[in-house]
Amino acid sequence: MAPRVIAFLIFDDFQILDAAGPIAAFEIAARIAPGAYATRTIAAAPGLVRSSSGVAIAAASFAAARRCDTLLIAGGLGARVAATDAATLAFVQRTAARARRTASVCSGAYVLAAAGLLDDRRATTHWSRSRDFQRRFPKVRLEPDLIFVRDGPIWSSAGITAGIDLALAMICDDLGEDVARAVARQLVVYHRRPGGQSQFSALLELESRQDKFATLLRWASERLQERLAVEDLAGEVAMSPRNFARAFLRATGVTPAKAIERLRLDKAKSELEANGGSIESIARESGFCDPERMRRAFLRVYGQPPQAFRRGGARRHEGDALIANAPFCRRRKIESSS
Repeated sequence: MAPRVIAFLIFDDFQILDAAGPIAAFEIAARIAPGAYATRTIAAAPGLVRSSSGVAIAAASFAAARRCDTLLIAGGLGARVAATDAATLAFVQRTAARARRTASVCSGAYVLAAAGLLDDRRATTHWSRSRDFQRRFPKVRLEPDLIFVRDGPIWSSAGITAGIDLALAMICDDLGEDVARAVARQLVVYHRRPGGQSQFSALLELESRQDKFATLLRWASERLQERLAVEDLAGEVAMSPRNFARAFLRATGVTPAKAIERLRLDKAKSELEANGGSIESIARESGFCDPERMRRAFLRVYGQPPQAFRRGGARRHEGDALIANAPFCRRRKIESSS
């Protein structure tokens, strides 16, 4: 069986780790499973392509990836310029039509989106680009907290090192869990990284600011056991719910409901890591109320149940059974914003 050709598209001022991280993952996978992969580095202008660090990588022409299995587009400072290059976009569209999968790392998502490949699809990019990306590409269903997203044959990943997470997921898909774990061990990285981008996101930038949304989030963090629906938050800053939801999304890159869930997750995770209290009491104190609701939020954002975050819990991996309703707790709902 011929090796799967993985083509890495780079351009002037690409981020070197966006390409080098996944290249290393596929290289190691090919050593563990001989013949599994062959890698190609390509660019619109073949030759030495300078990264934003000044280090250059030799690239072949687009013709070298004519029959690739996977096209992976790097990100970096030059991504927005690459996303306006007609030859690059035409190549990406042609290649995506015949390749098994097409992917981006970090701001490489701009190239995918500009080529129309992310319209009506779920995708992610670096947290710092989320607001700009959503403004430029409103048809994309952006998932700003996820490390990587797979929507059919189109994959995308968050910033820089998340390209390694993406590559490991692809290797797992191709060659199985054991090979992916072996590659992760060789790279000395998580096989499945805990947590999402929210731990690095624009929400954290608000902590040092003094604007109304920063003040609002500090106010909300002291009242997590309350309802905190969009109407409650909008009223606190004297805005209509609709205008508030739009302005908050522009300022933070996430909806009000996601922001409140993030605050609740942060509180619950801190309590779990301190090894204090029962799952039921932590769910109640952090505003989830229902332990099952908290469990689903942890699995969606962190990829692990709450018990895994107790001190030493990742080793002990306590049982996953939870009581469906916490006593003395009114069920509260985080209402989605429009």
